[in-house]
Amino acid sequence: MPHAKNIFSKKETINLICRINKLNKHSHRLWGKMKVSQMLAHCNVAYEKIYSEKYPRPNLLKRILLKFFVKKAVVGKKPYPKNGKTAPEFIIEGERDFDLEKQLLIDYIIKTQELGENYFNNKASHSFGKLTKKEWNIMLYKHLNHHLSQFGV
Repeated sequence: MPHAKNIFSKKETINLICRINKLNKHSHRLWGKMKVSQMLAHCNVAYEKIYSEKYPRPNLLKRILLKFFVKKAVVGKKPYPKNGKTAPEFIIEGERDFDLEKQLLIDYIIKTQELGENYFNNKASHSFGKLTKKEWNIMLYKHLNHHLSQFGV
């Protein structure tokens, strides 16, 4: 992955929202199994783990395993592979409301930018323990970029 763009910058927030606004209910994926509304809901899970208590934290053993075996792939610069495995809570089944999921994602992106990188610096993540602002940036940007690219935007 080229250098991750700064998800905390107003410029990148606008860029991501413009990309999301190019999607519509009938956007087709270039790979994978998700419909566009499911992809938006899938991307929202990452933010729900930050801003809600919807998902219980993994137990200590699972957090240790995630930290040592998954964290590097999530916060590292190497792009996600197409059709890669995902955690069970990120698997979206059934129909989702495209407009609702799209607006939720846009709102989460704006909230993240407005809170800023200092809010996230050394903030504990749901699964990996404390992350630096750089790791948060890579994790959030890489995931969004991967799925927006999946739908050609």
